[in-house]
Amino acid sequence: MAASELTEFETKLLKWISQSDFEEIPWSTSRAAEAFKVNEKKIYEGLAAITAKVKDNIQIYYEDGEIRIVADDI
Repeated sequence: MAASELTEFETKLLKWISQSDFEEIPWSTSRAAEAFKVNEKKIYEGLAAITAKVKDNIQIYYEDGEIRIVADDI
Protein backbone atom coordinates (compact mmCIF):
# COMPACT_ATOMS: atom_id res chain seq x y z
CA MET A 1 0.00 0.00 0.00
CA ALA A 2 1.04 3.61 -0.36
CA ALA A 3 0.72 6.96 1.33
CA SER A 4 -1.75 8.02 -1.35
CA GLU A 5 -4.19 5.51 0.15
CA LEU A 6 -4.28 7.25 3.55
CA THR A 7 -7.51 9.01 4.38
CA GLU A 8 -7.44 12.66 5.41
CA PHE A 9 -7.79 11.64 9.06
CA GLU A 10 -4.99 9.05 8.82
CA THR A 11 -2.70 11.62 7.19
CA LYS A 12 -3.40 14.15 9.96
CA LEU A 13 -2.85 11.50 12.64
CA LEU A 14 0.46 10.43 11.11
CA LYS A 15 1.63 14.04 10.85
CA TRP A 16 0.63 14.71 14.47
CA ILE A 17 2.48 11.62 15.68
CA SER A 18 5.58 12.51 13.65
CA GLN A 19 5.64 15.99 15.20
CA SER A 20 5.23 14.65 18.73
CA ASP A 21 7.61 12.84 21.04
CA PHE A 22 5.91 9.59 21.96
CA GLU A 23 9.23 7.96 22.75
CA GLU A 24 9.94 10.14 25.77
CA ILE A 25 6.28 10.80 26.58
CA PRO A 26 4.28 7.54 26.43
CA TRP A 27 1.43 7.29 23.96
CA SER A 28 -2.08 7.96 25.24
CA THR A 29 -5.00 7.00 23.04
CA SER A 30 -7.37 9.05 25.18
CA ARG A 31 -5.22 12.18 24.72
CA ALA A 32 -5.08 11.56 20.98
CA ALA A 33 -8.85 11.18 20.87
CA GLU A 34 -9.26 14.46 22.75
CA ALA A 35 -6.83 16.23 20.42
CA PHE A 36 -8.73 15.08 17.34
CA LYS A 37 -12.19 15.29 18.93
CA VAL A 38 -12.98 11.68 18.04
CA ASN A 39 -13.54 8.53 20.06
CA GLU A 40 -10.71 6.15 20.92
CA LYS A 41 -11.96 3.56 18.42
CA LYS A 42 -11.30 6.05 15.60
CA ILE A 43 -7.72 6.50 16.84
CA TYR A 44 -7.13 2.74 17.03
CA GLU A 45 -8.56 2.28 13.53
CA GLY A 46 -6.36 5.11 12.26
CA LEU A 47 -3.23 3.59 13.79
CA ALA A 48 -4.07 0.19 12.34
CA ALA A 49 -4.60 1.70 8.89
CA ILE A 50 -1.36 3.68 9.05
CA THR A 51 0.66 0.60 10.03
CA ALA A 52 -0.87 -1.32 7.12
CA LYS A 53 -0.64 1.41 4.49
CA VAL A 54 2.72 3.03 5.29
CA LYS A 55 4.41 0.53 7.57
CA ASP A 56 7.86 1.98 6.87
CA ASN A 57 6.77 5.35 8.30
CA ILE A 58 5.69 4.21 11.77
CA GLN A 59 7.04 2.10 14.59
CA ILE A 60 4.95 1.12 17.61
CA TYR A 61 6.65 -0.63 20.50
CA TYR A 62 6.27 -1.36 24.21
CA GLU A 63 8.87 -0.16 26.73
CA ASP A 64 8.84 0.36 30.50
CA GLY A 65 5.17 -0.55 30.71
CA GLU A 66 4.08 2.01 28.11
CA ILE A 67 3.33 2.17 24.40
CA ARG A 68 5.83 4.24 22.39
CA ILE A 69 5.29 5.46 18.83
CA VAL A 70 7.75 6.93 16.38
CA ALA A 71 6.65 8.13 12.93
CA ASP A 72 7.99 9.90 9.88
CA ASP A 73 5.66 12.20 8.00
CA ILE A 74 4.96 11.33 4.38
